[in-house]
Order: sequence, then structure tokens, then C-alpha cells
Amino acid sequence: MNKASIEAILAVTRGRVASLRGSRRDLERRASERPDPPAFRPGGSTVGIIAEVKRRSPSAGVIRKDLDPVAYARAYEAGGAVAISVLTEEAHFGGSLADLEQVAGAVRLPALRKDFIVDELQLLEARAAGAAMVLLIVRALPDPDLRRLAETARGLGLATLVEAHDRGELDRALAVAPTAVGVNNRDLDTFVTDLRVAERLVPEIPSGVLAVAESGIESRGDVERAAAAGADLVLVGGALARSDGPEAAVRGLSGVPRRGR
Repeated sequence: MNKASIEAILAVTRGRVASLRGSRRDLERRASERPDPPAFRPGGSTVGIIAEVKRRSPSAGVIRKDLDPVAYARAYEAGGAVAISVLTEEAHFGGSLADLEQVAGAVRLPALRKDFIVDELQLLEARAAGAAMVLLIVRALPDPDLRRLAETARGLGLATLVEAHDRGELDRALAVAPTAVGVNNRDLDTFVTDLRVAERLVPEIPSGVLAVAESGIESRGDVERAAAAGADLVLVGGALARSDGPEAAVRGLSGVPRRGR
């Protein structure tokens, strides 16, 4: 993905957000009426699997066009996942807020809203749909917006997964007191995926902050590489969404011992 493509996605997102301006009061009401979501507390001695509901992406194209988000989320839960990531960006990833709401209502695990979040209205949407956690992408946000969105998320009771790809972005992510830092092995400017990115950056994350390795996790060996670097969790999308046996696929990635940092 080149910079223009990132900006194109963000432009679509901003246009959608603009259409929400008149709905703020309703979103605030719906968010306030939602019960507290399950807490995001992945613990234990093994690397946690955040399993993703994902139909397509700009890099991979169509992954599973007919993916049933509830069926897959339930299978992920049965397979031992610790959280469910739900892509809600529609134009480029084929997701929706309806997917998030359905998943949050169908499983006992915390649900992550994965999207290009640029505005507080999207946090209200996430809370109203039952999310427990939201993704904030450092590369997509200037520091004042990143800080404001992280603070607003905390005020709404949402955990934050703040995503970085290089050392500068990692420093920016840590500055907003995230629940977890996601190290994206995929460069959003080029779409090149390199598992060595997590191997370099995860050891730099303080032990009090959860470290998540993202992108390119396809096999148990990849989970073991992330664990060796000190990752607490891995986020797995395409490899699970492509599987005809998602429960077994999650189980096959689970149980890798955590090494600590």
C-alpha cells in the first residue's frame, strides 16, 4: 500500500465520520446504555491469540467473501482465542459495525474494533456496538489526535491497542499509556511484511505493557518466533479467516509458552 492508498482509506473514513455528526447524541445515549464489555485481560503462561474476522484486505484481496462473523467468532472462542478482532471498515475490508455488534453479542470474549479510527464518534460507535477494545494506528494520527483519542477511549471504558511499525512510532504509542502496543510487521506504505519487525521492536516494549505481534502470523512457528521476542499475544487474521476449520486452526496456534521481556 502506498501513501496515496492510505490517504484514500482515511479520506473515505473522514467522509463517513462527517456523516455521523448529527448522530452524536444518539451514539452517546447508546454507548451509555451498553453494559460493560468483557475485560481485556489476557494472562496465563502462553501467548494469547487475538483471532480476526476478516473478509478481504487491500493487500490480500478476497480472503473469504462469505465469512459468517458469528460462526467464525464462536469457532475462535472454542479454539482458545482470548479476544476477537472485527474489521469494521467497509470500503476496503468488507467489514461493518453490524459484524462487531453481532460478534460482541455472540461470544464471551472481548471484541476489538479494528478500523482506521480518526474521530471520537467512532469510539462511541465502538462502545455502542459492544466493543471492549479499539485499535489506534500511530501512522494514521498526529500526536494530539492520538492522545485525545486514547484518553477518550479510556473514559468510555475501552481498552486501547496502539499500533506501531518502527521505533519512532513505538515511542509515540507508549506516550499515550496504551493497554497494549501492537507491532505491525506490515509496512502500511509498501505492504511488505517482515516478521523481523516484531523481533526488533517487541523487546523494546516495557514489561508492564502488553505486546502484540501483528500481521504475517501464519503458523505455530511464527507464534514461536513472536514468543521468543517477548510477545504476550499475536493477532492473526488471514490465516484463520481462510481456514475451513477455524476452531482447529486457532487451537493449532495456541499453547506456545510466553517468554517474558
